[in-house]
Amino acid sequence: MPLLSLPNIWRRLWLKDPAYKFLFDPPPENEVVSIDCETTGLDRRRDDIITIAAVKIRGARILTSERFEVVVKPSVKIHPDAIKIHKLRERDVAEGQAMAEALPKLLKFIGSRPLVGYYLEFDCAMINRAMRRHLRIGLPNPRIEVSGMFYDRKYGDAPAGTHVDLAFQTILRDLKLPTLAQHDAYADALMTAMIYVALRDYEARNIRIPRLVYNDVTPFSAG
Repeated sequence: MPLLSLPNIWRRLWLKDPAYKFLFDPPPENEVVSIDCETTGLDRRRDDIITIAAVKIRGARILTSERFEVVVKPSVKIHPDAIKIHKLRERDVAEGQAMAEALPKLLKFIGSRPLVGYYLEFDCAMINRAMRRHLRIGLPNPRIEVSGMFYDRKYGDAPAGTHVDLAFQTILRDLKLPTLAQHDAYADALMTAMIYVALRDYEARNIRIPRLVYNDVTPFSAG
């Protein structure tokens, strides 16, 4: 069994409920979970999760038959700016599960698998706030940030001053992947899974993503 990192040793000792020790087990071989959340707003301390979705990836296969989706009833109002983005209103989440009910289901689904996401830090921060309330610890899972993977493939050898574009749509376009309905938690988790699988393939074949430099007339590849 692999040794736990020092932070995870402390997390395991601090874990409030021993039923969740499975979070520290070795993950299934070559499996990760792509995850996404929609929230009432962007304040990590005050806003709440309203939808969570996740899908398992085994090797280069996205296991759409093994997906997780839940609507969560928030304890705070949804910010109007957030509604403009994900289109979820108060009445759309009024019958959602309490986070105390949804969280155990999520943790059992992801287990100890590494988590894959786009700007994953925010999603993990929101989940961790709920976890600490119930279990005293945050997620111990390793994290894989697809925007960082994309940066390495496209900009890792770029000269100083190169304009960097890590927008979700840009990543999908450069990888020639389909665009689904954005700001839907499951669609975002699925697109993120496709990005991860594509970038893993690029890494395995040592393929770089061309950077396009535009002059006044014609675009040309700069690498």
